[in-house]
Amino acid sequence: MTVDERTDVVIVGAGGGGAVLGVALAQKGISSVVLEQASGPPRGLRGEILQPNGQQVLDRLGLLDRLPADAVRPVRLFHFCRTGGERLCTIDYGMLPPPYNRALVTLPNVAHHTILEALATQNPGGLRYGVKVSSLLKDGSRVAGVQAEWEGRSLTIGAKLVVGADGAYSKVREALGIPAKLHLYREAYLISILDSPEPIDEARYFVGKNQILGLFPAAGNKVYVFYMIPAGTYDRIKQQGLESLRQQWRSIDPTLAALTDQLKDWNQTAYMPTGRVRTPRWVADGAALIGDAAHAMNPHASQGRMQAMADAMALAQVAESCLKQDRFLAADLTPYEQARRPQVEMLQRLADEQVLFWNAGNPLLAILRDRVFRTLDRNARLRYRMLATTAGWRTTQPFGLIDRLRAAGLLPDPRAQEIPSEVGA
Repeated sequence: MTVDERTDVVIVGAGGGGAVLGVALAQKGISSVVLEQASGPPRGLRGEILQPNGQQVLDRLGLLDRLPADAVRPVRLFHFCRTGGERLCTIDYGMLPPPYNRALVTLPNVAHHTILEALATQNPGGLRYGVKVSSLLKDGSRVAGVQAEWEGRSLTIGAKLVVGADGAYSKVREALGIPAKLHLYREAYLISILDSPEPIDEARYFVGKNQILGLFPAAGNKVYVFYMIPAGTYDRIKQQGLESLRQQWRSIDPTLAALTDQLKDWNQTAYMPTGRVRTPRWVADGAALIGDAAHAMNPHASQGRMQAMADAMALAQVAESCLKQDRFLAADLTPYEQARRPQVEMLQRLADEQVLFWNAGNPLLAILRDRVFRTLDRNARLRYRMLATTAGWRTTQPFGLIDRLRAAGLLPDPRAQEIPSEVGA
């Protein structure tokens, strides 16, 4: 097989998982090439909340302190409210042990750009934009590299491991013949970032009948707005006009009048569809999938990008072991999947439960949802379990059957005020 160059690992996709994997491998002295189809770093409107486990990943890579201070906002309190303004429950990240006892809200793409800058510095020439991967190279049944097009020429790269970090519609996954169940949710999100006329220090999340509106304070007195809309209706909403959208937001919380007045142009908004990917396997001989290519999930889990980053760190560890043995067969890569799949599948199930109740149009489901929120507000133990799951520390469901009955207010909880000493407990 004639190749133009060789490396230990080829990573297809420089998103949240692929870029982190490139940095983690570089810090282990493992050579890699990261191939990104886009022409450069992302520039679009995208809000991001770094959960504690994502912060820990960046800290381990020496990147957390490199996030620009003027683009990052720590947030401790998240208030869940009914549409109209009634508070149901408050989640306080301060319940978690330091140093990751807050969420970090960043301005668009700030964390991603920091990771990409580190990758370009620590792996010079290893990050390449404008590359279209056309096929996988094979050595018998083993993946042995990629065939790509770059700067108008063909490029063949041999590798011991090819990693598909190319999203929910992964071409690497397709080329590996790994089947995927892609579920597109009926709901999507209109997102926006607005200048707040007055300081906002705490996040608010409104839930109602087929309604969700999230407000998250960001650096520079800005506020991220996440508004649930039916999938595929973004253009229709734009045709109805900005004032119609502003009125919808004000109907959810009348105190938002001054903030909604800051929405003056559709360029301040973007559309975010939602989907879930499930695959029967994440590894093959000479190849692996990470992030959305393996397991996209609904944003209710607040863990999509965090799980891609966790995948990257776990795969880097396994790749180091494989390199020592000079074997990258599926059996050698399986420890990565075994380590990561339980938490991912738990979060996917949890997110789908939240879709059922949080997005509820059924009044009975909405009543049960509000009842659970009110129970969590009174029950520190259950509230902590839910927070630890959102923070990325738990690998198992936050509630078993008995705790579900307690959360619904159907059983008393004699340990309601006990907070576990272990973050994942």
